[in-house]
Parts: sequence; structure tokens; C-alpha cells
Amino acid sequence: MAVHKPNEIPEEGNALRQTALFKQVPQDEVDQLLDSLSEYTFSKGSTIFRQGDTDHRMYLVEEGRVKLVRQSVDRRIQLLSIHGRGEILGEIPVFDPTGGPRTASAVVMVNRTKVAALDHDALFDWLNQHPKVAVDMLQVLANRLRTNNERISDLVFMDVPARLAKTLLNLATRFGEPFEQGLMVPHDLTQEELAQLVGASRETVNKALMDFSNRGWISRRGRTIIIFQPGALIRRSRM
Repeated sequence: MAVHKPNEIPEEGNALRQTALFKQVPQDEVDQLLDSLSEYTFSKGSTIFRQGDTDHRMYLVEEGRVKLVRQSVDRRIQLLSIHGRGEILGEIPVFDPTGGPRTASAVVMVNRTKVAALDHDALFDWLNQHPKVAVDMLQVLANRLRTNNERISDLVFMDVPARLAKTLLNLATRFGEPFEQGLMVPHDLTQEELAQLVGASRETVNKALMDFSNRGWISRRGRTIIIFQPGALIRRSRM
């Protein structure tokens, strides 16, 4: 794991200014906060923070991909969400007045994933100087809450193929790479993890994937999904 300050990165490579948290903030105000950030580079499989930790830091993903996982008392693992460039991780202990512990672990999914860490005191000192920025931060957190509420609703009202179609479209929107025949979506998930993300058994999700493939909507290549007919997936996600 390597660490250095974000401002040591060349300007053209500094992705922090493009995150949802900072993109509406004047550059001179962002620069004040960047001085308080420390950037870390992780290899695949590394853990950024662990379930039960009591630190008070928030993380922003600069490059790469991170998954949040939760472990039950009997050691079963549940994949909660995937986070990519420009997204926030581990914000709950920063804004929770009681502090930790963390409710999930953050595990790196691809090599050379870069995240920037910001602790509670530095963030709130900065917000005291620039209170209008708190509105942008509230919008980011509100969007996270909306996503969580929508996922709960999907689990109640949608069947597995619909949830799978919606999950694939979400992954395609965030991580898809267009090419001549459609969208290539490298999700880097095991079959079990993809099923956890959908909220169903591996067998049921594999059956739905096979159905989508037989219809010509998608194809599978290892841990990559090729989407040929996104419109068909959109229609299925609304059924």
C-alpha cells in the first residue's frame, strides 16, 4: 500500500476535484481540503477498513473499484454494494455523533485502486469555513439513502429476473465500456457475489442469466457481461 498527498498528483490526474462531493466547489476552497487528505493505493484483495473498526475517516474513490461486504455472526458474507471513481465510502462514522463501529468492510476489487482519506475533524473544520458546501454533501448522502430505499423496495416488489436486469444496467452505467456490438461490463464478481448483489440464490440468478443469454440480450465471458440489447433489459426491469 502506497500513500501520498493528493496534491502531489499532477493536476490533470487529480480526480478528486471531479467527485460528486467537490465538483460544485470553487477550486481555491477545494485546495484547502486537499491539504488534509491522504491518498492510498491498494492492490486487489486489500482491505481499506474492516467491519467493527472505530476510526472516524471518510474515503473517496479516485480510481478503481471497492466492494462493501458484511459478515454475519456465523461468518457468512454478504455483498452490500460496489463503489467506483468519484464515490464516497465509510461516511457513516464521520457523521454519526456516536462514532463507530463500522457496519461493513471495504475490500479492493482491482489492482492500483486509489482512495483518499479524510478524518472527521478536518472535514468539519473545513465545513465551518465553507458551510454552503454542506448542501452538496447532503445531496450526495441523500442520493445514497434513496438508492438504499429503492433496493429494499425492489427486493419486495420485483422478481429475480427484473432485479438482475436492473443490476446489470446499473453496472453497465457505472462501469460499462462501449464497443461495436454493445457494452462490455467487467464486473469482477464471482457468481455468488453477483447473486448477493441481486438479492437471490446463485442458482436462480444463473437461470435468469441463461435466459437472458438465450434471448440474445447478453453473453457471459468469465467475470464480464456483454450487453447486446440494453433496451430489452430496461423493459424487463420494469415488469
